[in-house]
Amino acid sequence: MGDKQTKPRGPHREKRLTPVGIRAQKTPGRYGDGHGLYLVVDPSGAKRWIQRIVVTGKRCDLGLGSIALVGLADAREEALRLRKLARTGVDVLAERKSAKRIVSTFEEAAKKVHEQHSLAFRNAKHRAQWLASLEADVFPVIGKKRVDTIDSADVLKVLSPIWTTKPETARRVKQRIKVVLDWARASGERSGPNPTEGLKEVLPKDRAIAKHHPALRYPDVPAFLTELRAAKASELARLAFEFLVLTAARTNEVLCATWEEIDLEEKTWTIPAGRMKAGAEHRVPLAPRAIEILKRAKTLTDGVGYVFPSRSKAPLSNMVFLMLLRRLRRDDITTHGFRSSFRDWAAEQTNAPQAVCEAALSHKLRDKTEAAYNRTDLFERRRKLMDAWTAFATTEAPGASKSRGSDRASRR
Repeated sequence: MGDKQTKPRGPHREKRLTPVGIRAQKTPGRYGDGHGLYLVVDPSGAKRWIQRIVVTGKRCDLGLGSIALVGLADAREEALRLRKLARTGVDVLAERKSAKRIVSTFEEAAKKVHEQHSLAFRNAKHRAQWLASLEADVFPVIGKKRVDTIDSADVLKVLSPIWTTKPETARRVKQRIKVVLDWARASGERSGPNPTEGLKEVLPKDRAIAKHHPALRYPDVPAFLTELRAAKASELARLAFEFLVLTAARTNEVLCATWEEIDLEEKTWTIPAGRMKAGAEHRVPLAPRAIEILKRAKTLTDGVGYVFPSRSKAPLSNMVFLMLLRRLRRDDITTHGFRSSFRDWAAEQTNAPQAVCEAALSHKLRDKTEAAYNRTDLFERRRKLMDAWTAFATTEAPGASKSRGSDRASRR
C-alpha cells in the first residue's frame, strides 16, 4: 500500500497492523492502524508513528516517535488517549508543547534572575555579592536540580549548615532562593507554593548573635580625627574617612557618593533611595567642615562623577579605610562603628529627641505608632545636631584619652 492508499475503504477497523507486518514493511507510505494512528515508512527506510487528529476544529498530524523507541502497543495507547482528550475539547497541541518545555536548573534560573535584575541593584558590589552568595552556598547543593523539583527539604539542606554560623548570610541566601523560585513559578517552570515559606519553624531558634562593629568611644573621636589628618595616606582617602565620621554615614554611602548628589549652596547631600539600606531617599545636612572637605576634594579631582574616586575613576575601595586604620594602629575599631560613636554622643551629650537621632542615621523608628505620625525627615533639627557633632568631633583635644579600648559595640 503506497502514499495514495493510506486509508482502506469500507468500515473502520482497529488494530490492523501487526508487529510482524511492521517489521516486514519496506514500501514508503502511510499505513493505518485505527484511531487515526499511522505507521509512516520514509523513503530512507526509517519508520515512525503519526496520528491524524482534529484539534480545536483543525486537522493536524502529531508525531508519536520512532518505532525504535515507541512500540505498537504504546503507540496505540497514546493515540487513544490523545483522541479522547481532543473529543472533550482539550488542546492536545498545547499540552504536548507544555510537556516538552525546557525547565531550568536552579543555577540557570538564578543567573537569569541576576541578569534581569542587574539594573535594580544599589551598586556593583551588591550586584556581585548577590550571585556570589548563591555560588558559594547554594549551587554546590541544589544548583543542578531543576527548579520544578526543588522542595523544602532541599532548601533546608542549603540553610542548615549556615543558619547559626553565618546568620546574616543565611537570611540573605534564603531571600534570594525565594526570589529565584518565585521567578520560576511566574515563568511557568514550576507550580505550587514556594518551598522557602514556613522554614522558620524548623530552623534552629538559637541563632548565633551577630558580631557588632567595634566602635571608638565618642570622647576619643576628636583625638582620632587629629591623628587621621596627619596619617601617611592619600589626602583623598583621609578626606573621605573624615567625611564619613562627620556625616555618620555608612561606608558605601560615602565611597559611592557622586557630585550630582551634593548641593554646596544648600549644604545638603541627597543620597538616592537606590543606594540606601532602607530603600528611601536620605538627605544629609552638611556642617561647615564637611563643606570644606568637599571643596578640597573637588580641587584634587576633576569634580565629575564620584566625590572620592580612585585613580581609575571608580569609587575608592573600602580597603582604603581598613589600611588607614591599620596605619593608625587601630585594628580594634571599624569605620562603621563611628555611627555608634555618634549615636552615643547624641544620647549622652545632647537633648535631641530619639526620632531626630535615629533620622540622622537613616534608621526607621521601631515604634510603628510613632513612625506613623512622624511624616517628616526632621531635616532642620538634624542640621543643628550635625553641626554640634562636627563642632565636637573637630575640637582639638590635647587631653583626649588615648585608650585603645572600645567600650561599646555598634548595633547600627
